Amino acid sequence: AVFMAIHGLQTGLILAYKSALKGLKSNFWEKRRMDLAELNKVAGAMTAPGKGILAADESSGTIKKRFDAIGVESTEENRRDYREFLFRTEPAMKDRISGVILYDETIRQKAADGTPLVKLIEAAGSIPGIKVDAGAKPLAFCPGETITEGLDGLRDRLIEYRELGAKFCKWRAVIDIGDGIPSQDAINSNAHALARYAALCQEQQLVPIVEPEVLMDGDHTIERCEAVTMWTLKTVFMELYYAKVQLEGMVLKPNMIVPGMKCATQASDEEIAQRTIRVLKDCVPSAVPGIAFLSGGQEDVEATARLDAMNRIGGVPWHLTFSYGRALQHAPQVAWSGKKDNVPAAQAAFSHRAEMNGLATLGEWTEAIEKKAA
Repeated sequence: AVFMAIHGLQTGLILAYKSALKGLKSNFWEKRRMDLAELNKVAGAMTAPGKGILAADESSGTIKKRFDAIGVESTEENRRDYREFLFRTEPAMKDRISGVILYDETIRQKAADGTPLVKLIEAAGSIPGIKVDAGAKPLAFCPGETITEGLDGLRDRLIEYRELGAKFCKWRAVIDIGDGIPSQDAINSNAHALARYAALCQEQQLVPIVEPEVLMDGDHTIERCEAVTMWTLKTVFMELYYAKVQLEGMVLKPNMIVPGMKCATQASDEEIAQRTIRVLKDCVPSAVPGIAFLSGGQEDVEATARLDAMNRIGGVPWHLTFSYGRALQHAPQVAWSGKKDNVPAAQAAFSHRAEMNGLATLGEWTEAIEKKAA
């Protein structure tokens, strides 16, 4: 009788444990489904037709180089004033900019009147985001190659950035093409880091921008760029799968398929568009809501024309848009040159480039519109 009582108690406890575990699993997946719906909503807004992302996440070193080129001292105040007038620019911010990638300094800054810069972005109907990687560092035993660092402590940083108003994040991996590179190690290591970052973002209810950039430096051919980009993207999506990243709640930020800047044989906008679409169709699952291209050193109008050519081809399951830094900011930086009196002209230059790229996301840009608007 005692044995039967103990056996019955054990059976009851086991059944209760299984029932509780089943309930926990059910609640977990229900919450994840609801979280994914919100992430998908943000990712969709970030890549909405007619709009694109402003990459204003230059590190202190990068923005100094940009300011040096226009004769402006890179002080915190000058950096603040520059980004403030960008974020106050209409109609660019309201009509053509879906989101803004910020740097750690910028997400904490306030405008001259005391308004947080994040609030200026939100007031324009745009979405604030944040760069969270710590930059590309030399990859051990792989000469000429890098690994992007910043995973240590990332969860806590994400929590803080979310509280500061960020709705999405960005992490850039750098893949270089040269003699004997990229190596398998470089591609695998960077893809794995991108996946770990993306999973942590989604855990904290932040949309990850996954940016594997195959650089356009060097003299490699467009065929070589195509092969390396395909290899990179296939590896990245394999790692994203292993990390349980939900593709519906992310944005891909890839390079276009272009020859190296020093290559003797350059390519037409149409060929670049066709090769890029071909690679994307072969490598990117249709569950991804949108693809926001980086400009990667292309000239302003080149980046616009090639995005337009891709959208004219069409027939893809994703929204194709832009996430440009220099290709949106070079013209306003030159027009501004650190002078308050030049701010209206700089804002006009920014609005022009935003408008041209917005038209390109719809396949409605033309050289005639570019010249007339300019």
